[in-house]
Amino acid sequence: MFTPCPSERSKQIADRVERFVRDVVAPYEQDPRCTAHGPTEELVDELRAKARAAGVMTPHILADGSHLDQRETAAVLKRSGLSPLGPVAVNTMAPDEGNMFLLGKVASAAQKARFLEPLVRGDARSAFFMTEPAEDGGAGSDPSMLGTTAVRDGDDWVINGRKKFITGAEGARVGIVMARTGDGERAQATMFLVDLPHPAIRTERVIDTIDSSMPGGHALVLIDNLRVPADQVLGEVHEGFRYAQVRLSPARLSHCMRWFGTVTRADEIARAYATTRKAFGKLLIDHEGVGFMLAENLIDLQQAALMIDWCAGVLDTGSAGTSESSMAKVAVSEALFRVADRCVQILGGNGVSRDTIVEQAFRELRAFRIYDGPTEVHKWSLAKKIKRDTLGASKHG
Repeated sequence: MFTPCPSERSKQIADRVERFVRDVVAPYEQDPRCTAHGPTEELVDELRAKARAAGVMTPHILADGSHLDQRETAAVLKRSGLSPLGPVAVNTMAPDEGNMFLLGKVASAAQKARFLEPLVRGDARSAFFMTEPAEDGGAGSDPSMLGTTAVRDGDDWVINGRKKFITGAEGARVGIVMARTGDGERAQATMFLVDLPHPAIRTERVIDTIDSSMPGGHALVLIDNLRVPADQVLGEVHEGFRYAQVRLSPARLSHCMRWFGTVTRADEIARAYATTRKAFGKLLIDHEGVGFMLAENLIDLQQAALMIDWCAGVLDTGSAGTSESSMAKVAVSEALFRVADRCVQILGGNGVSRDTIVEQAFRELRAFRIYDGPTEVHKWSLAKKIKRDTLGASKHG
């Protein structure tokens, strides 16, 4: 269930990635190094060595450093997601994919050489330090509540605060830290690049969460008098919120691409089961209750694929795609969760076991309905836009 690749180069890359993920990566899905907090560093390194040998490392970024456009990226990332381990193996996983995109757009030449190039090679992982503990009153879906501060001290900035649900912080070598750098009526923030590990950035604990696909898990982190030189400011001072939008719209869509691949595979497993397993004298698929679920999966997957392709096309025009990415994130995450849920139901007892990836697909998609903005926050944002547009039109009508 993949829409046609938009270019010959994306087709060739996507086909290579799919063969690699199905033939090489999928057999690792039962590996004991797949832990509750993601694959271990040893497993990540092993898979990436195989990806390099197969010529599929960071496939969406070309040898000359240029990036596939968003529609081409969708073709490739959907194939990488055919296994939950696929994006980790070929280096299209969050948060690295989004961080590479941001650094490619905003970082200086020196910063790219120091922080971006190791990520593109797959030699390092990264973490994006933005979300903060709700119990501290910090930023979550509302970034204006950012509580972490950065204060200028000579040629350095000194950063203090706590961050929560920081994906991949354990084991990361590159950090992007978001901190408040101005007060007043309009909140201001700045992004800082940091080498990791760093003694001033300490993991308080790795949080047990429903999902388990991302290396390093999701950490609660204390930042205690972190001193960062001024030349490690990413982009311009006070522009952190604007840069976050540069990253967030494509990153939301990239999540949709990867999880589309995973749920496509779950549907394949459910189809295979329903067309070979018999009950009450006939194949499961011949029972209307099961056949209709598979038909609904087909409809939801097709709609999700078209939504991804549409939003990618909007981003390719140069638009920020804020509203479009919100619509896509809601529609795709909700549709894919419905598909994953049906797959669990079709497989019955096997669906709630870890004998296949169906159970993990269900868990990952339940988390995705919250990650990168809960469904309700995106709907609220869209409702505000509807109000602005409607009232604005009535004034000029």
